[in-house]
Amino acid sequence: MKVIADLCVIPIGVGISVSTYVAECERVLEEAGLTHHLHAYGTNIEGDWDKVMAAVKACHERVHQLGADRISTSLKLGTRIDRDQSLKDKIDSVQTKLDQR
Repeated sequence: MKVIADLCVIPIGVGISVSTYVAECERVLEEAGLTHHLHAYGTNIEGDWDKVMAAVKACHERVHQLGADRISTSLKLGTRIDRDQSLKDKIDSVQTKLDQR
């Protein structure tokens, strides 16, 4: 099953800046071969359910390896079975409506 996810991994107790940890999660997603898009407060990911969940786990493992003892993660998931839909499709749909004005 295909899933579109919004992932926000927040290491706790590592100081103010978390960009090093976010960059490592982006590397994990790239290595997993998943389509992903970084935004200001997380990352959108699309792919097979099992691959996405394995990548989320791998993000946690890598962030812990970098020295974060605690991690708080927000994960929103969406699936649909009536048709195939990508991150780009969702954005394009809204953009088309904006362009009609």
